[in-house]
Amino acid sequence: MREVLLEEVNQEMINFNNFEQIILKYEYAKRTLETEIAILIDEFVHKHEYNPVEHVKSRIKSQNSIINKLVSKGYIPTIKNMKDNVYDVVGIRIVCSFLTDVYDIVSMITNSSNIIIKERKDYISNPKESGYSSYHLIVLVPIYLSTGKEYVYAEIQIRTIAMDFWASLDHKIRYKFDNSIPEEVQEEMYNSSLAITELDRKMLNLNELVNRYSNQNKE
Repeated sequence: MREVLLEEVNQEMINFNNFEQIILKYEYAKRTLETEIAILIDEFVHKHEYNPVEHVKSRIKSQNSIINKLVSKGYIPTIKNMKDNVYDVVGIRIVCSFLTDVYDIVSMITNSSNIIIKERKDYISNPKESGYSSYHLIVLVPIYLSTGKEYVYAEIQIRTIAMDFWASLDHKIRYKFDNSIPEEVQEEMYNSSLAITELDRKMLNLNELVNRYSNQNKE
């Protein structure tokens, strides 16, 4: 990965002058993905009489965030490079109650005929070195324009409440230290991630116990 020079960034920034027009396609993709996920969740609830989702959040990356990501990856910030190399301009986060819910949601999205899965990153089975856990899907979302159908990249993150709490704290810490985190803080964050994993396991066991007693009462 080569270093992007400041003069290259300044020279090519003019290509982002039509950013607002281009970003409309990503906004359409976000709306499409939000609707599809809402329908899939409603269908799941109707079928299983249980809602595995605590909440859903969505966002569009800001222009500055996109530029910074391109530069950090060694790309000059052009619209073409954004389309080809930034897969999370559209981001959807689905927060679930229990660990099994995460994989139910992954299966639900995988089986959707309206979403194309391009890449999977299971950071639950294989957490990042920092301790970060979540399930990521890179997907292609179809949008329908007057000029025809196009596909737009988006990222879906699925995680438990506990994982989301840890990830939120991790983000705040990294922002405060500008990614130069003291070793002691990193160690404490990693230990906290282990505690989060254990908490998720205990809550899952508790839920299974509650369901077992609940089913016995229905008999």
